[in-house]
Amino acid sequence: MRALCWHGKKDIRCDTVPDPTIEAPRDAIVRVTSCAICGSDLHLFDGFVPGMERGDIMGHEFMGEVVEVGPANKRLKVGDRVVVPFTICCGECDQCRRGNYSVCERSNRKKDLGDKAFGHATAGLFGYSHLTGGYPGGQAEYVRVPYADVTPVKIPDGLTDEQVLFLGDILPTGWQAAVQCDIQPTDIVAIWGAGPVGQFALRSALLLGAMRVVVIDRVPERLAMAAAAGATVIDFENESVIERLQDITHGKGPDKCIDCVGLESHASGHLDSMMDRAKQAVMLETDRPHVLREMMYVCRPAGVLSVPGVYGGLLDKLPFGAAMNKGLTIRTGQTHVNRWTDDLLKRIEAGQIDPSFVITHTMALEDGPAMYKVFREKEDGCIKVVLKPGLAPGVGRVTTAA
Repeated sequence: MRALCWHGKKDIRCDTVPDPTIEAPRDAIVRVTSCAICGSDLHLFDGFVPGMERGDIMGHEFMGEVVEVGPANKRLKVGDRVVVPFTICCGECDQCRRGNYSVCERSNRKKDLGDKAFGHATAGLFGYSHLTGGYPGGQAEYVRVPYADVTPVKIPDGLTDEQVLFLGDILPTGWQAAVQCDIQPTDIVAIWGAGPVGQFALRSALLLGAMRVVVIDRVPERLAMAAAAGATVIDFENESVIERLQDITHGKGPDKCIDCVGLESHASGHLDSMMDRAKQAVMLETDRPHVLREMMYVCRPAGVLSVPGVYGGLLDKLPFGAAMNKGLTIRTGQTHVNRWTDDLLKRIEAGQIDPSFVITHTMALEDGPAMYKVFREKEDGCIKVVLKPGLAPGVGRVTTAA
């Protein structure tokens, strides 16, 4: 089969690799009909997440048709259409029973590596380094899905791939980011990052009743998309984020702050950002936490910081004294996808939200290496890339962001 494989920093190739096979009784094999490039994939592309090996198959946002099931899998049958969450969960361990699926205690098959990196291993993740199990990802024609009697979300007839694909990651990630804020009707919510997760966090915050949402970015297409949804927008390259937020909140600061950026925050001209880049270059720091610093500083006392943005290692010069003295609550974590999918699928079916609005590029799987670069550089108005195995290379579709 064909798959997008990691060969080093900024080196993704479309290779021919062996087809996956059933390895455990609860497995399933899924023929991928749609997959996507996620902002988190760029952390691998840029070489900031450890534990990648040459030839690893990329991708953790995918869906398709079940073509084979293991003998113990009684939930799925051949022909079922499913979205596969990026977090692999067993459904039986203590954390899964509590609904904490992203920290499943059984699915990370390389637990020793995860323990060394994080103190305790997290769940296994598709296509996201050997720290999280080294599972082949979904930017491929076929995928082996472990614990497939628990993890996949069955999709009813009548919904397109584009409507439901993002149930596997970015829609529930944006939703969880907003839910973690415990949003009240009087809240002003500030969101750093207007990429796909930020777009869903914005719409989730509004659905959950926020009085006002402010979105911070620098990319015109992203800011326009956020403004069209009802957000107040701040272009951080042309205006002071701190001053604008203080003005908007009459000096009180936003009640809730959401970091949809993660470890590769950009802040041209800011001293701390330049220092972070220098420290990264000489391995004195792994992540660039400019957004976290800004949130800790500007958030209203007794507010909440929600962090869906991915961080991989060591951060420097965080103003933790500000967070402690202001009594801020910090909530983080990979998304407990299966906790939210039933509700979100019903909202899609009811027409309350159509996640397809975020797609700007639909391309062939073989176009993937080039599209990583387009997405990375935010060229051609690119906000979200969907890849279609089986689509002829070069015969894609670009949709103007609205």
